[in-house]
Amino acid sequence: MVPRRKSKVHPPECPLTACLKIVGGAWTPNVVWYLREQPRRFTELKSDLMGVSAKTLTERLRRLERDGVVYRKVIPSSPPTVEYGLSPLGMKLVPAVEAIAAVGLALKRMRARG
Repeated sequence: MVPRRKSKVHPPECPLTACLKIVGGAWTPNVVWYLREQPRRFTELKSDLMGVSAKTLTERLRRLERDGVVYRKVIPSSPPTVEYGLSPLGMKLVPAVEAIAAVGLALKRMRARG
């Protein structure tokens, strides 16, 4: 029997685990995807993310704001407008989300060829 090797990185300290806790939730990578180029209003994000409920999107945006990935900017107007954008930390997630999207596109092409 081959002896089991112990990992040098313990799960609570693993940086991958910390990152996936933030981006692993439903709709989170999609939010990063749609905010990657410019800030968006709530209603714009809601229409971009077809199928997400307002409640779920609100919860996701609040969590991302709390985690420092997204910022929320209230624009004084009548009625007040709220805009969401990626923070510097959130911008660091863009290459990872783009890489995932590239793999998804390749998978779609493979399936289309049959």
